[in-house]
This record gives sequence, C-alpha cells and structure tokens, in this order.
Amino acid sequence: MAIQEHSYYASFGYHVTGFFGVASRSGTPDDFKYLVNKAHSIGLRIVIDLVHSHASNNVNDGINMFDGTDHSFSHAGARGYHSGWDSMLFDYSKYEVKRFLLANLAWFLEEYNIDGFRFDAVTSILYNHHGIGVGFSGNYKEYFGL
Repeated sequence: MAIQEHSYYASFGYHVTGFFGVASRSGTPDDFKYLVNKAHSIGLRIVIDLVHSHASNNVNDGINMFDGTDHSFSHAGARGYHSGWDSMLFDYSKYEVKRFLLANLAWFLEEYNIDGFRFDAVTSILYNHHGIGVGFSGNYKEYFGL
C-alpha cells in the first residue's frame, strides 16, 4: 500500500497530499525509520508503493492549484484531471514536475533508506488516455503509440 501522506482515508493512500512524508496514520517519521532499519537488520529489503501518476484533487491540503492555477503540476483543464479517480494528473513535460518527482524518490532513498519502489498506476503514466475506457487484450499494437 501507499505510505505517503493523504487526506482521504478511503483512498488507501493513493490520493497523495504530502509527497515527502509517511502517512501520519502510520506513526512518526522516526517510527518508519525504525521499521526500515529493523527490517534491514534481519535481512529484509523495503520496497514502497509511490504514487507518481496522480495526486489529490483537494486544493486545501494538496499540490493541486498550488500556485492558484489548475496547471502548476498538471495539464490545464480536462487533460490534467483523471475522472475515474477524481485526481490531478501530472504533466511530465514540465521540468519542474520531473524534478519534483525525482526529488521525491531521492528523499525516500536518502532519508528513509528505502531499497526500491513500486509505482502505482503505470498505465496512467505511460498513456495519454490514462487507461480511462480502454482495455488491453494483449495485442501489442494496443501498447504502442500515443
């Protein structure tokens, strides 16, 4: 499950509002560091689930409309919104967005000594249609192109 801070409990952590912290529901940052260190001491590796495809649409405590526009981190208008998840979609063509997400990876590697990542909603990262209303049958032509 996702561990980043989120405001909507029913999202199970996938409507991220705080990209640089573990969810307060899971304890303090020091508690999480202790867990990682304890796991490492018995030979376990820690892979965390990160959400870098979308973020909370909540304008009160998330990054949506951070600068007063609907496109600081996302595309403007409907292209920056995932209707199935009620969330903001990142615009990876923006230098600042790429740096923000890469800094987020570095933070978890350096601050928490994480060993790896699983990325949620990769379909939404790879495809312009974000997987909305699209099914994949296994035909390779469906996987390539826009």
